Parts: sequence; C-alpha cells; structure tokens
Amino acid sequence: MSLDDRVEEIQERIERRIGGIGKGKYSRILRMAKKPDRDEYIKVVLITGAGIILLGLLGFFIYLLMTVYFPIP
Repeated sequence: MSLDDRVEEIQERIERRIGGIGKGKYSRILRMAKKPDRDEYIKVVLITGAGIILLGLLGFFIYLLMTVYFPIP
C-alpha cells in the first residue's frame, strides 16, 4: 500500500465521521446553535460572576461561623 493510498483512506474515514455529525440525536441542537451576540455574552458573564461571588460569600460566612462562633477545640 503506497503512501498516497493510506492518506486517501485516512481522509475518507475522517470525511465519513464528520459527515454523520448532523444526523445523530444532537443534530437539532447543532442546527439551532449560534454564536452569542455581545449582549447575550455580557449577560452570561454577569450572571456567572454573580454566582461565583455568591458562592464565595456563602463559603466565607460558613468559615466565619465555624471559626469564630463555633470553634472546634
């Protein structure tokens, strides 16, 4: 088998795998997916940042309660 035959075979395998992406159970999601615009991206960043800050504050208050008010001897 020559190098050209092997390369062609590999290329055909890759094309078969890529060609079946839009036909599986996630095809509807892939067709509906789009790149978010600037406003959507900013909303996602703000909501994610607020969630991280909220979880950090909750963890800090739990730490504060465990060390100051209920210390473990």
